[in-house]
Amino acid sequence: MRRLAFFIPLALFALFAGLAAYQLTQPKTDDVPSRMVGRPLPAFELPSGRVEGPAVTQADFTDGTPKLLNIWATWCLPCIAEAPQLEALKEAGAPIIGIAIRDTPEDIAAFLSIHGDPYTRIAIDERSTVQLGIGSSGVPETFVVDGDGIIRHQHIGDIREGDVAELLERLREAGE
Repeated sequence: MRRLAFFIPLALFALFAGLAAYQLTQPKTDDVPSRMVGRPLPAFELPSGRVEGPAVTQADFTDGTPKLLNIWATWCLPCIAEAPQLEALKEAGAPIIGIAIRDTPEDIAAFLSIHGDPYTRIAIDERSTVQLGIGSSGVPETFVVDGDGIIRHQHIGDIREGDVAELLERLREAGE
């Protein structure tokens, strides 16, 4: 019995050490993919991010035209870095609707006057309800939404120059 009492803690320690060693060998990722890919956007209505402009709703994504949904913020440094790529997407014909997280129309206007305005519409998500509802874990993130309002692809992080062609291809596929 004494021998068993000695081996139980030793076996538990070996099990813990083996589990820790296994976890250390697994590839690390900071990405948190959305479980909403393949599902429709949730119903929402957000106020315009422009001083004067229309609200943005889930219905804006169900007109038969695939769109990019860009989750961003004026206080986000990677959002500044992706601004030229969003302009390139716009120039290539990609319709982009932006949802600014915890921002004001005045801050948005100042940001867009400096970094360009690639958006057909902009909304403000003051409480991050839409952001969390579509499974976005941070800013910036961009979603490809087909013409029926179904999320088809999620791009986590800022869009880099090499990502533009892939997003255009995903947008094209969403329209087929």
